[in-house]
Amino acid sequence: MAGTSILVYAERVGGNLSEIEKLLQGPLKDFDGIHVLPFFHPYDGDDAGFDPIDHTIVDPRLGTWSDFNRISQTHELTADLIVNHASNLSPEFLDWQEKGDASEYNGLFLTFDTVFPNGGTEEMITSFYRPRPGFPFTAYEVAGKRRLVWTTFMPSQVDVDIKHEQGMAYLKRILEALKSGGVKVVRLDAVGYAVKTPGTDSFMTKETLEFVKEITDLIHSYDMRVLVEVHAHYTQQLDIAPLVDLIYDFQTAPLLLHSFFTGTVDRLDNWFKLRPNNCLNVLDTHDGYGVIDGGPIGGRPGLITQDEMAEIFKVAERNTGGHSAIASVIPQWFSLPHQINATLPNIVANDTAYVIMRAVQFFLPGEPQVYYVGLFNGMDDQELFRKTGQGRDVNRHNYTPDEIAQALEQPVTKAIIALARVRKHPAFEGQFGWSVTGEDSMELSWTKGEDKLTLSFAFKNPKFRITSVINGESTVYEGVEGLASF
Repeated sequence: MAGTSILVYAERVGGNLSEIEKLLQGPLKDFDGIHVLPFFHPYDGDDAGFDPIDHTIVDPRLGTWSDFNRISQTHELTADLIVNHASNLSPEFLDWQEKGDASEYNGLFLTFDTVFPNGGTEEMITSFYRPRPGFPFTAYEVAGKRRLVWTTFMPSQVDVDIKHEQGMAYLKRILEALKSGGVKVVRLDAVGYAVKTPGTDSFMTKETLEFVKEITDLIHSYDMRVLVEVHAHYTQQLDIAPLVDLIYDFQTAPLLLHSFFTGTVDRLDNWFKLRPNNCLNVLDTHDGYGVIDGGPIGGRPGLITQDEMAEIFKVAERNTGGHSAIASVIPQWFSLPHQINATLPNIVANDTAYVIMRAVQFFLPGEPQVYYVGLFNGMDDQELFRKTGQGRDVNRHNYTPDEIAQALEQPVTKAIIALARVRKHPAFEGQFGWSVTGEDSMELSWTKGEDKLTLSFAFKNPKFRITSVINGESTVYEGVEGLASF
């Protein structure tokens, strides 16, 4: 089995890459990889780095490509290729704005006319799926003429025309920079929105899958693995899994909340029968705690129902003192948010249940990845939310070195770090199995010859036990404190 990793913002874990490197060589040495969220210039734009002005350089306030090359010598490094868009302040966009058709970057950015050369009807335009309220266009002046530019996410995030030769040249320039910096895994950010196809919602269509195949082949030519991020109906995840090296398992996260909040595990059992093995196993992420991925979408039934999704949001609202309902955003045409904007420890409000969820994450086939706020057992940063007005910022705390040192002493954090050591057990090289042992309980196990590792847990009165057998010698670790000693 592949190793474990952490997901961080370079500036929010001690302030820079140097502090992160110290953690990876010290208290977090049991993790095998790291995904550093956008560290490009600038890391602190309108969308926390997902709107780079220059996608090929490291923001000098964080470090350099040399820092990443050094980290990559001991840890597998993952970085983002922001496929769908660039910044409206990028040199390419500013040049096109000034010169229009005479710009060397003409064709790089997607306009209304490119997608609708014969005009778009009301039905065509309103059918496009967008994860924000409103329409996906912004009026910009280009060479003295007002143009409608596609902006799927924010007005400052201008969409790239990935079908145009300028669009592909732009993506290749970024890949070359990532490769030179020691990156081993490329995450295709927002790729589900990148292909606009009139007459569809343009999200995860067959045209999208064709593009994923094309860009995966390109990335493989640079000797890097491909991770695809798509928040979608679970069947769409199953469709894309064979095309790439890794997909996110966004489904287990809401199902674990459903199991804990209802005291049942039948939905987890159903999903375990379907989920592919090439998953990046995640729970909380920088985008919040996903719920939509487990539910019905586009008339297709989900792993949980719409009412069950709504109940998850209600319980989360209660557990967070009402704050998650304030911070979570409902997209256009939807009745519920995509995710809960709160930290997972706040949402669960029970240390044992929280660590059970982490243990399940680590025991499932795939590659477990832990978000830094969840690793440090972080609570909602309501002050940051009030300052920025961005709901996701409640789950994006800026940790000082002193705060990190304090977090590392918490039993919950020690238990999560211990799970990275658990993952190195020889049984993980063998066969995975699971069984339902009661309405609210399950057992997950790995077996290789005489070596065996078993996780037994129950949710109604949260409790868990890990049993390790190596060379015939059995050891039992119970509860949060027990796991921390593994």
